[in-house]
Amino acid sequence: MPIDNLTYSLLLPELKFIELTYSHRRFSNYHVKKISKCEVCPKCATLSYSVYDHRKITVKDAPVRDTLIFLVIRKRRFWCKPCEKPFTEPVPGITKAHRTTQRLKRAILWACNNFVDLERVQRTYQVSAGYVFKTLYNQLEIELKRTINYPWPPTIGIDEHSFRRNKKFGFTEYASLIVDYKNKRPFELVEGKTVPALEQALVHIKGRENVSSVILDMCDAFRGFAKGFFPNARIVADKFHVLRLLTPALNRRRKEIAGDRRKNPIGRLLLKNGYQLEYFKRKIVWLWLEDHQELKEIYSWKEQMHLFYRIKGIDRAAKALTAMTDEMAKTEIKEIKTLRKTLMKWRDEILAYFDTGLTNGRTEGFNNLAKLVQRRAFGYKSFRNYRLRFLNACA
Repeated sequence: MPIDNLTYSLLLPELKFIELTYSHRRFSNYHVKKISKCEVCPKCATLSYSVYDHRKITVKDAPVRDTLIFLVIRKRRFWCKPCEKPFTEPVPGITKAHRTTQRLKRAILWACNNFVDLERVQRTYQVSAGYVFKTLYNQLEIELKRTINYPWPPTIGIDEHSFRRNKKFGFTEYASLIVDYKNKRPFELVEGKTVPALEQALVHIKGRENVSSVILDMCDAFRGFAKGFFPNARIVADKFHVLRLLTPALNRRRKEIAGDRRKNPIGRLLLKNGYQLEYFKRKIVWLWLEDHQELKEIYSWKEQMHLFYRIKGIDRAAKALTAMTDEMAKTEIKEIKTLRKTLMKWRDEILAYFDTGLTNGRTEGFNNLAKLVQRRAFGYKSFRNYRLRFLNACA
């Protein structure tokens, strides 16, 4: 029947179509009622057949072909004998005390994710800015609970990125990102990067004993958190962050010699892996370094670090790292002494890479996406809203 097809495709479940009226060319009013014969009392769960009275309510539904739909529902109030009080029958798809359907809220969520700005969402659905804002983040929270509802994965990556600038005290606030390597998606976003903040935000998630590998940059706070929070995890220092330990020293020494001219090609050549340079470029770099012995020594140690990461096997890497730190003890250059202390402090985490082959590249990629989410919204004041936006954008 045409009316049955209309009820099935257009109306909510358990509603029967009565009549259709138009109040405006862009508005349609559908008069409906519920077809059930009895209802259950929400307080005592007693089945009731006795109708106490009727009331009409108007609920806004999702538009159909740019036509706004309003459901005029003739609701019944049943009498509960044990409670000796009336109760109103519920309608599936409409939250209690709300005047909009869940279908409209999902449509607004879709529009917020696909329209250029929220003003177009307001015009399309004829709702206020406050309703769009409230509905968006409530629906994002519902979607997030549906998609991220599982224990800790076996391999995770941890890294931080800047969230906002604290105008009152003048410091940068950070957000810590945790990435699930198995499912290739962000697992959680935490405000702050201290051990107490991380533990407080993540203690409710089950399965900490499942984590076998934690990849992180050379941050003492993250290492302390991983050691205390994940009892069976092996910590892996990110290869990229180890290789760039000498980058600030190279740049500083090079600027003292050649200045800070961005067009000078020697700056880029010094930072590149010499193994990947063409022969004549590599020869030019070493010829230029002959007149600057301290910079030459720093550059040679940078190349030794790249050579170290080309070793196969953890046993060979352990011997090479020991020999390298012993050789560094003979130098008088301050930057090399600092590098030696760092390598010895993070020795176990650095060598773990040669056993697992894991890097923090996936986490860095999601950090770039986090910056894109911030730029699109011109920044966030509320960390809750930022967390919901980012995690759902990556879902």
